[in-house]
Amino acid sequence: MTMAGRQDAVGTQDGAGSSNAPATAQNVPSARGRDLATLPKAHLHLHFTGSMRPSTLRELADERGIRLPRSLTDDVALQVKPTRRGWFRFQRQYDAARAVVDSEGAMRRLIDEAARDDAAEGSGRLELQVDPTSYAPFVGGLTPAIEIVLDQAALSAQASGVSIGIVIAASRTRHPLDARTLARLAARHVGPVIGFGLSNDERRGTTADYASAFRIAREAGLLSVPHGGELLGPSHVKDVVDHLAPNRLGHGVRSADDPDLLARIVDAGIGLEVCPASNASLGVVAEATDVPLRQLVDSGAQIALGADDPLLFGSRLVDQYETARSIGFTDAELADLAASSIRISAADDATTQRLLAGVRDWLAAPVPASS
Repeated sequence: MTMAGRQDAVGTQDGAGSSNAPATAQNVPSARGRDLATLPKAHLHLHFTGSMRPSTLRELADERGIRLPRSLTDDVALQVKPTRRGWFRFQRQYDAARAVVDSEGAMRRLIDEAARDDAAEGSGRLELQVDPTSYAPFVGGLTPAIEIVLDQAALSAQASGVSIGIVIAASRTRHPLDARTLARLAARHVGPVIGFGLSNDERRGTTADYASAFRIAREAGLLSVPHGGELLGPSHVKDVVDHLAPNRLGHGVRSADDPDLLARIVDAGIGLEVCPASNASLGVVAEATDVPLRQLVDSGAQIALGADDPLLFGSRLVDQYETARSIGFTDAELADLAASSIRISAADDATTQRLLAGVRDWLAAPVPASS
C-alpha cells in the first residue's frame, strides 16, 4: 500500500527510459513523437462528478428535467480568477453537475464511463476520488454510497482492464468531525479504498483540525492524499505536510515557490498530483504551459499528471501529457512522467510491473514515420 521502495524507474537502471539515455534512432522524438494515448500511465487525480462525460451530463439532466447552466453545455472550458468569487463560480457549476447524480444507476454509470475513458487514454491504473456525502441521501446513507462505488469499481475494472482504487475524500466546507466519520468508514474498506483525501477550497477550514481524521486513515493503512498548494502558497503546503503527513499532495505546484520546501517534499518522497489544465482554469497560472512542471521534475519530485475535473476544464489525461510535450518534454521524459505516476500509485506489484514494462515497450518502439 505504501510507495516506499518503488524505485524501478523506466530506464535509469536498464537504459530504456531515462531522459539521460544516449540518443539513438529510436529515442530521438520527432516534432510529434509517439502516440501518448498508448503510453501506459496511472491517473491519480480525478474527481467522481468531475469525471462525467458532457454527453452523459446532458442526457441525465434531460431525463430529470433539470435545466443546466449554459456554462456547462457550451463546450467551453471553465475560466475563473483565483479569488473566492472565482471559486464560487467553479463550485456552482460543479454542484449543478452533481445534481444529476441522484441514483445508484447514475453513480454506477459515472464509474464505468470513467474507467472506459481512462482505458482509451492508456491509463492502466485509476485512483478515483469521491466524497460519498453528496450522494448518500439518494441511496440510503454513507455506507450504501461507498459500497455502490466499490462494487461498480470492481466490475468496471474487470470490464475495462483498468486497475481501480478509490480515495474517500472529506471536504473543507464541512466540520472536521464529518471527516473523522468518513475516515472511519474508509478504514473499514481498506483494499478497494486505498487513500483518504481532503478537497474543496483550501482557504476554508483549518488544516490542523483535520489531523485526527488523517491519523485514523493512516493507522488503518490508507494513503494520505489531501489537496494542497493550489490556490494557496508555500505556507499552506507546509501546514498540510506538517499536520496531515501526506504520501501525495493533490496539486502541490505552489511548493515550487519555496525551494527549501520543495526540497523537503522531495526528500520525504511525497508525490505531487499535477493538473495543468485545472490550474489554468482556476487562475493559478495563466496558461497550462505555465505550470512549473520542469522545475518540479528537475528538483527530483515524483509527479503524476492528472485531469482533475475534465467535465469542467475540458481537458482529459492525455491532454496533460500533450501540455508537457508542448513545453519541451521529450518522449523519454514523458515516459519517465508516466513511470512516476505508476510508481507513486497504490497499485499492487503485479500491476505496477506490468505497466512499467509497457512504458519501456512504448519508448523502445520506433517513432511512427508519419509523426
